[in-house]
Amino acid sequence: MNFKRLLCAASTFAIMSAAPALADCEDPVKVGVLHSLSGTMAISETTLKDTMLLLIEEQNAKGGVLGCEIEAVVVDPASDWPLFAEKARELLTVHEVDVIFGNWTSVSRKSVLPVIEELNGLLFYPVQYEGEESSKNVFYTGAAPNQQAIPATDYYLDELGVEKFALLGTDYVYPRTTNNILESYLKSKGIAEEDIFVNYTPFGHSDWATIVADVVALGEDGKQVGVISTINGDANIGFYKELAAAGISADDIPVVAFSVGEEELSGLDTTNLVGHLAAWNYFQSAESDANDAWIEAWKAKMGEERVTNDPMEAHYIGFNMWINSVTSAQTTEVDAVRAAMYGQEFPNLTGGTAVMLPNHHLAKPVLIGEITEDGQFDIISQTSEVPGDAWTDFLPESAVLVSDWKDLGCGMYNTETKTCIQLTSNY
Repeated sequence: MNFKRLLCAASTFAIMSAAPALADCEDPVKVGVLHSLSGTMAISETTLKDTMLLLIEEQNAKGGVLGCEIEAVVVDPASDWPLFAEKARELLTVHEVDVIFGNWTSVSRKSVLPVIEELNGLLFYPVQYEGEESSKNVFYTGAAPNQQAIPATDYYLDELGVEKFALLGTDYVYPRTTNNILESYLKSKGIAEEDIFVNYTPFGHSDWATIVADVVALGEDGKQVGVISTINGDANIGFYKELAAAGISADDIPVVAFSVGEEELSGLDTTNLVGHLAAWNYFQSAESDANDAWIEAWKAKMGEERVTNDPMEAHYIGFNMWINSVTSAQTTEVDAVRAAMYGQEFPNLTGGTAVMLPNHHLAKPVLIGEITEDGQFDIISQTSEVPGDAWTDFLPESAVLVSDWKDLGCGMYNTETKTCIQLTSNY
């Protein structure tokens, strides 16, 4: 199928230069959309499905890619982690998609990894994650810990004077690994182990009274407490409601969240959340011409009440980089597209330029925002583009590793032994 598409591209190149020529392509280019449309993660992932449909519609209006119409193939893994693997296999073997855009949680991504590596598929993963992974079949367009978790912690230490930390997360790989990194980082900054409180709750957790009381008790000695939240999905609703019920404001105990953005806040009464924080690489309130245009297109298609958010921007960047790579390679064949991805640049929505690195991560700015009464964020801190790290410097076993798929052809290169560590997808 890819060979036919390559021939098709060659025959229609001249026509494409002048005008869209979708009818000249025998087969459509198929893009798999692998996001939960039901279950606990639907609150976050449905918007990403809608994002992909809009991006594909806009690209088809420009003439598709390689003279072919782009067809979205949407499946619903229903917040069921093993089902993600089944649906990924369905996309690649039954629907024969050329690329997959999808996943939110790391546990769902790790469920998919063995499938896409076995079948040499290509996944664009748009959500912040814990790092400690590098697959040649994944481009990680969300933030690594050094592009979100570490800068947010620095903000607490340097700007808010936080002395005690409550690390609250949903019980799966992303919060646990991120918090392991943060515990190590905090200790390197002089924070005592007894001043770090860690707690995990299941997906969909709703009874937050005891946990919030434990966080409040952490500050009984008068030291400033800050919450770092890796709570995911609809459990955030109950958590923030309990904070409000306990009368806790951002001045008392600030919360910085890594999985709460405009979409999650759109379902909450934000009156009592004003001043709490989130760390992302994008906020809807970012001021740029590109962001204004994207918001206008989004609301025109989806409705004035629909908001934009960070993982949406990650899909926006990833999809456009994929289009440009396919165009450069003149094929949708995975190995050729992968090679064309290195060094790809595309304007982000915050006014800078995203760059795809040889470790399959992006260089992106880090933004910290305060929740406002209208459910948006007032951007209070923004960096220049920070290169994403696949392997953290704050875990000894990872500090010696680098990922370089372009020149070294290795996702786990040990800089001490000068060897490539070959592991399965279960990193």
